[in-house]
Amino acid sequence: MNGILMLVIAIVVLGGAYLLYGRYLQNKWGIDPKAKTPAYELEDGVDYVPADTNVVFGHQFASIAGAGPINGPIQAAIFGWLPVLLWILVGGVFFGAVQDFASMYASVKNKGRTIGYIIEEYIGKLGKKLFLLFCWLFCILVIAAFADVVAGTFNGFVADESGAISKVVANGAVATTSILFIVEAVALGMILKYAKLNKWVNTAIALVMLVAAVALGLHFPIFLSRETWHIIIFVYIMIACVAPVWALLQPRDYLNSYLLIFMIAGAIIGIFVSNPSCNLEAFTGFNVDGQYLFPILFVTIACGAVSGFHSLVSSGTASKQIKNEKNMLPVSFGAMLMESMLAVIALIAVASFAKGEAAAQGLTTQPQIFAGAIANFLTAAGLPYNLVFTLINLAVSAFALTSLDSVARVGRLSFQEFFIDEDTDMEHMNPVTKIATNKYFATILTLVLAFLLAKVGYAEIWPLFGSANQLLSVLALVACAVFLKKTKRQGVMLWIPMFFMMAVTFTALTMTIIKLGTALTTTGLSLGNTLQLIFAVLLLLLGVIVAVQGIKKLTEKSGTKQTA
Repeated sequence: MNGILMLVIAIVVLGGAYLLYGRYLQNKWGIDPKAKTPAYELEDGVDYVPADTNVVFGHQFASIAGAGPINGPIQAAIFGWLPVLLWILVGGVFFGAVQDFASMYASVKNKGRTIGYIIEEYIGKLGKKLFLLFCWLFCILVIAAFADVVAGTFNGFVADESGAISKVVANGAVATTSILFIVEAVALGMILKYAKLNKWVNTAIALVMLVAAVALGLHFPIFLSRETWHIIIFVYIMIACVAPVWALLQPRDYLNSYLLIFMIAGAIIGIFVSNPSCNLEAFTGFNVDGQYLFPILFVTIACGAVSGFHSLVSSGTASKQIKNEKNMLPVSFGAMLMESMLAVIALIAVASFAKGEAAAQGLTTQPQIFAGAIANFLTAAGLPYNLVFTLINLAVSAFALTSLDSVARVGRLSFQEFFIDEDTDMEHMNPVTKIATNKYFATILTLVLAFLLAKVGYAEIWPLFGSANQLLSVLALVACAVFLKKTKRQGVMLWIPMFFMMAVTFTALTMTIIKLGTALTTTGLSLGNTLQLIFAVLLLLLGVIVAVQGIKKLTEKSGTKQTA
C-alpha cells in the first residue's frame, strides 16, 4: 500500500458515497426546496441569519474539523493503517455523515431548534433537560481542552533544559495570523451583509484577506506567554459567543474554510507528486501497549468518522443559516465526507514516517507530525520545507480556535434552553429564569467554569473528551431516529450506528471510571483526575438515562405524530 493508492480509494469511496448514499437519504427523507427555512422564518440578525451555501458550508466545515481529524488518526495509528482506514471510511459514510445530515434535517424541519428541543418534542421534557445538561457539561469540557491547546499553540516562549527562555517564532506567527483573521472576519461580515456583492467577488475578497493575514503573520509574530493567551482567548470567546453570527462567526469560518481547503488540496498534490510509501504495519494487534482496539480506536478517531459535537453544530448554528432545504445535503453530508478525506490524509502523513523518524526530526505533537509530512511531500514539488511547515501549522491552529468559539456558543445556547420549555411565557418569566436565560449570564457562567478547568491542562482533560464526544453522538442518533419514526420517515439506517456507538461509549466510560476509581483507592487523585472522574460519572449517568428513554420511544408502537 502506498500513499496514492490509499488516497484514490478514499476519493472513490467518499465521492461515491455522496453521489449515491447521500442522495438516497435525501430522497428517502424528502426535502421541500420551496419551503420557508427557519433562517427566513425566524430571522433575528443574531442566530437566525440566511447565508449562501458556500458561507454555511464554510461555517460547518471549519467548526467540525478543527484539529480533530488530524489528531485522531495519528494517535490511533498504533493499531496499524488498516483498521484506521476502514473506520474512517465506514464510520465517515455510514455513521458520521448520516448523523450530521439527520441532525441538520431534524433541526430545519423543527424551526432550527437544537437536538435538545428535538428530544423534548419527540421523547419528552425530562429527556430534553438531561440532554441539555449533558451538552452543557460536554461543552465546558471541550472549551477547557481547546482553550489550553490554542494557548499552547500561541505561546511565544519556551524554556530549555537549563531554564533559558527563548522565543518561538512559529507560534508567534500563528498568533498574529489568528488575530488578523478575527479582524478581517468582522470587515468581511460587514461586506457580506451590506455590500450585497456577487458571491465570486466575495470569494476573491476573502482570498485576498487570507493571503494578507498569512503574510503579515509570518513577518510580524506576536510573543506573549501561555497564561496571557489564556486570558485573551477567553475574552475573545466571550465576545464571539454573544455577537451576531453574521458579524464574526460566519465570515471567520468562511475565511478559515478556504485555508483548510487549500491545505487539503496542497496535501493531495503533495501525495500524488511524492507517492509516499506506507511504513506502518497493516495491523499490529487488538491490544497495543495496554490499549484495546475496542473501544479505543472508535473513541480516538471521532472527527473524521463520527463525532457527537457535529450534531451540535448541525442543529445549533448551521441549521439556522440554511437558505434552502436542498442546501442541507452539501453542507452537512458533504462537509463530513470532506473531513473524512482530511483524516485519510493524516493517516498517510503518519504512515510516511519510518519508526522513530518523526521524533528524530523533532516532530512530537500530532499537528507537527502532520505538518512535517506534508512539507516533505511538497518539497518534491519544489516548495521550501520551512514555508510549508509553518503554513500547515497556521492552518491547524486557526481551526482549533474556530471550533472553540463554535462550541462555546453551543454551550451558551444549551444552558439557556435548559430553563425554557415549549409553554414558557418569554414575556413574563420569573426573575431566576430571566437571569438564567440571559445570554450574557449564560456565557459568563459557562466560560468561568471552563477557564477554571482549563488551568488543569488539556492533557488531563483530553482522555475523557473522546468518550463524552462519542456518547453525544449516541444521543443525537437516538433523537434523530425517534424524530424520523414519529414523522413517518424511514430511520432504520440510524439503528446500527446508534447501538454500535452505545457499546463503544458505555465500555470506554466504564473503563475510565474503573481506572480513576482504582487510582483513588491506591495513589489518590490529582485535581485533574478528580474532575475527570466527576465528569465521567455524570456524563455516563445522563447518557444512559436519555438513551434508555429514547429507545423506549423508538420501540413503542407508532403514534399519530404528523410529518414535520
